[in-house]
Amino acid sequence: MGGDHLEAALDVLNRHGRVAACGAISQYNATEAPCGPDNMGNLIKNSLTLEGFTMGDHMDVAAEFTEKMTGWFREGRIRYDETVVEGLENAVDAFLDMMKGENKGKMVVKL
Repeated sequence: MGGDHLEAALDVLNRHGRVAACGAISQYNATEAPCGPDNMGNLIKNSLTLEGFTMGDHMDVAAEFTEKMTGWFREGRIRYDETVVEGLENAVDAFLDMMKGENKGKMVVKL
């Protein structure tokens, strides 16, 4: 969960800081321990809170989120990474690559 990015965040969080943890798909089929973080002790030292979430926890604000996010995408204020694989015939390989964490951002199969 998080790897190098989480490790860097844990080093600079303020006391009582919070981290939202969402997803761990790259680790579903892991056969060895993931890299970092090795500073999880900061959770205790700084009284940090890590809290998981899903979109289903926030359906009450989904419409507002969609409206604002759509505008931000149109304005170019939001950027994202994605791996695009061409063709339905490559969907299985794309899925397997995603499960191994070999994609960058969202995995998309373009039909």
